[in-house]
Parts: sequence; C-alpha cells; structure tokens
Amino acid sequence: MSIDVKICGLKTDETLQAALAAGASHVGFIFFPKSPRNIAPEEAGRLRQAASDRAKAVAVTVDADDAALDAIVATMAPDMLQLHGKETPERAAAVKARYRLPVMKAFSISTPDDLRKPRAFAGIADRFLFDAKPPAGSELPGGNGVSFDWRLLAGLDAEVDYMLSGGLNAANIGDALRLAKPPGIDISSGVESAPGVKDVGLITEFFRAVRTAQEKSAV
Repeated sequence: MSIDVKICGLKTDETLQAALAAGASHVGFIFFPKSPRNIAPEEAGRLRQAASDRAKAVAVTVDADDAALDAIVATMAPDMLQLHGKETPERAAAVKARYRLPVMKAFSISTPDDLRKPRAFAGIADRFLFDAKPPAGSELPGGNGVSFDWRLLAGLDAEVDYMLSGGLNAANIGDALRLAKPPGIDISSGVESAPGVKDVGLITEFFRAVRTAQEKSAV
C-alpha cells in the first residue's frame, strides 16, 4: 500500500492482528488516562512485540513529563513518539534528544492560520499529524470522530510529511484522499463499535475503502 496507514488506540491482540494483516504501516498505543483507548505501558509492550518488523509502533502521549516518558520508552520500546498535546518546539527537541527516537507532532486544524504552527517545528519533528480541533467540552485532543476541511491541506508544500487524522472512516476516506492527497492517514474512532472498542470488521472495511480509492485515482 503506497500510503502510510496508522491504526491508533489499539488494545487487544485480535484488533492488532487485524490491523497488521490488513496492511497497517503504523500501530498506535495511547497513554492518556482520560482516553477510553488508554493502555498501560506493560500491555502496550506485550502487544508491540507482534508488530516488530511488520509495522512501526507509535507511543501517543499528551504533555507527558520525563518520568512518564521514561516508563513508556523503557517498557514499550516504541519506534516513534507522538506528541499530541501543547508541547513547544523546545519540549519536542528535548524529547527527541533524550530518547533518540523519531517524533511526530500533532496539530489541531480548523483554519488556514493553523497550518502556520508546524513551521516552528521544522527540523525538529520528523513528521506532523493534522487532526481536527476537539469539539467544545471534549477532554480528548484526538479521537473525537470529527473532521476539518481537508481542502486546507491541498496547498501544502510537497515536502511536508504528515498524517491526516480526524473523523476518517470507510465512507469518507475516498474524499479525504482525493482532496488532501496526504502521504499518510491515521484512524481511531472510525474503526470502533464503541468508544475505545476497535472492530475487526471495520478495520478490514477501512483498508478495503483505502485500496478502492487508490485504484480509482490511478485510473
């Protein structure tokens, strides 16, 4: 599959295997107590072993301090750290230097001005993740099942490496790929039967929709 696909918020052997079998390039494990997808570092470490040599394991954190990151990195041994909070460029640089791991920095997108924020992370973050702004009252920075205007990304420089996230599912991924042409996509709630509960059937359906969309664009 020519596009990177990350299934985020995995918690069970069955859904992890479904993601890997379907062709996921990245699998994400969320370390944020307020999230229904929160997982203990020990369990994530056990699951990520199955992803070794098959997909990159991503540890998703939200404004985590060094003590929390130390435990995650030591126990899970991720391939990449995703910073999904309000981390500054200085904090991202410090995290990257401390753990010597690639860093993906997430940004909430709603207007064209929001796409200026990643510029401060140029040369620091190895990749960006563009997610929708959380709805009013939500305590979750991501995984809210809402999207933004994907056309905002059409004008990005080709060298900007990012993953598109926010409200993606099998029904709309074709439009997302056509309008934004992202180099990578990230999905969580769009393959769940309930908050935090990944569904094998929905995972399979999503990958099928991605492949169908790619085949249409190639014609």
